Amino acid sequence: MSGIILSKYQGLGNDYLILDARKNQMQLVGKKIALMCRRGFGLGADGVLYGPVEINGKLGVRIFNSDGSESAISGNGVRIFAKYLIDQGYVTGSKFDVETLAGTIHVETLNARATEFCVNMGKASFISREIPVTGEIREVVNETFTFGDKEYKATCLTIGNPHCIIFTDQISPEAVKELGPLVENADEFPNRMNLQLCHLIDKGNIDIEIWERGSGYTRASGTGSCAAAMAAYKLGLVESRVNINQPGGMIQIDIREDGTLYMTGTVGYIADMTIAEGFFS
Repeated sequence: MSGIILSKYQGLGNDYLILDARKNQMQLVGKKIALMCRRGFGLGADGVLYGPVEINGKLGVRIFNSDGSESAISGNGVRIFAKYLIDQGYVTGSKFDVETLAGTIHVETLNARATEFCVNMGKASFISREIPVTGEIREVVNETFTFGDKEYKATCLTIGNPHCIIFTDQISPEAVKELGPLVENADEFPNRMNLQLCHLIDKGNIDIEIWERGSGYTRASGTGSCAAAMAAYKLGLVESRVNINQPGGMIQIDIREDGTLYMTGTVGYIADMTIAEGFFS
């Protein structure tokens, strides 16, 4: 296993290891990914981006959570991977597409250094069967759920991955860490669930705290930002442009008239790292 080289990038403190499929030969198994992502014992990351790989005959990326499970989409992950493609010369030009298991993502870099990107994240769905949420087929909007022994008003939707949005007067890392595991593993959510605890500041600003399925407490989330903005928009709380403020920084979400979501945020390159011989043994 010696000679495996990974790059590390971050989007608002949401950090990913990039395992370049063209430069490395490594059998991707969940246990190895989880070992690499462990903080203190491994390289430390919220997940692994594996690519470039071919998805539907096009340039794509596979996205893995820090526990080794695979995710269809990650907003920060796509922005990070887009910067990596530019840094490595795999793509030229400011506009290009990245394939994911959730579909084609349209990406545009907004500056010459390729540190800021606008990503077309497609449209959200509130329909229970598509998220999924158990029970009759319906839009899951401002619905009462019981997590632990408390009732919460929640709105659920999918942006290629499932999100539960709960608005509350106060949010904190401690609160989302306590509630997050209960929501992630609730019986109503057969594919597990991401949680955003949200505090509405005004019609253009929302503060959020994030619990990500398969990764736990997270400083920032692109799809989580999209979900929080879209849920607030659905509930009539915000205008069509929303700043989502999270511990790692701010992501701007624009909601077009047809419901298409555009996400704008920054990305930073951290380092290249070589895995020690015997690390996996």
